[in-house]
Amino acid sequence: MNNKRYILAIDQGTSSTKTLIFDEAGNAAAKGSEPLQTKYLEDGFVEQDPEEIYQNVLRSALKCLRQFNDKGRDATEIAGIGISNQRETFVLWDKDGKPFHPAVVWQCKRSVQVCEQLKQQGLAETVQQKTGLVIDPYFSATKLIWLFQNNSAIKEAIQKQNAYFGTIDTWLLYKFSGGKEYATDYTNASRTLLFNLHSLQWDQDLIAAFGLTGIQLPQIRSSSHHFAETSLNGLLKQAAPIASMIGDSHAAAFGEGCFDSGTAKATMGTGCSILMNIGSKPVKSTNGMVTTICWSTEERIAYALEGVIVSCGATIEWLKNELQLFTDSK
Repeated sequence: MNNKRYILAIDQGTSSTKTLIFDEAGNAAAKGSEPLQTKYLEDGFVEQDPEEIYQNVLRSALKCLRQFNDKGRDATEIAGIGISNQRETFVLWDKDGKPFHPAVVWQCKRSVQVCEQLKQQGLAETVQQKTGLVIDPYFSATKLIWLFQNNSAIKEAIQKQNAYFGTIDTWLLYKFSGGKEYATDYTNASRTLLFNLHSLQWDQDLIAAFGLTGIQLPQIRSSSHHFAETSLNGLLKQAAPIASMIGDSHAAAFGEGCFDSGTAKATMGTGCSILMNIGSKPVKSTNGMVTTICWSTEERIAYALEGVIVSCGATIEWLKNELQLFTDSK
């Protein structure tokens, strides 16, 4: 008889990675958290170290597994691993898995001018119709264009089809699978400005319009999918399947039970995301919200409308770090 009955959940967020182990009833059996350094640079540039993100996840998982073991539980009973991630943040790496550049964080504003150029080219309506999103520095592709325009090594790598793009879920999957698996899920794909909400594929016409022909993009899967087997770089004696990958706000919508059209949730993190399930078809907002994928299984894809407040918890951190009004954000 198979006695595996725990799920290990990794939430790779902007300011920290949190790892929890849940039992079958949804009770947390162990948890571990590790703060992550973000570099806030001049001109609104925001970056993280891709290798440090990976090591940060391992440290968080190790803390959680030690607590799990200290309670007399056996890690071989972990039946599956789920990964949620900060959504629009991305990494670019070569065929050997070496990053070309620091991870560019969703908060980064380097692509303000790129967005103006795209709007002047008359792409705003096309982008919204195809992707459900608006042309904004928040979304990955505008910052990818900036790197293409400002970094000759990246430009050459993209043109030679040797630049692999991935949001953080894809980067972690690539690392955890020893470079064998290169995939993302529908929710993360829908945050890049490169994904067509209607065809549920990467949009090659948009990629060409952005001047990014040659960029390598991951396979797109349901949020619930058997992505790979991993030992988490040896932390687990016995490999377990990565059975889910999903953007953090979308994970929250699913976790809060937003299964039916009209149900909504608000998440307060570094930023704030208000996400409402709108059912099985994309609907365009008339009030400035974006249309996105809510969550997906192999049998079903749910769409959502979303409103984003970029600075939520980040405002509290700023008050702590810059004005030193208090020493602990809690």
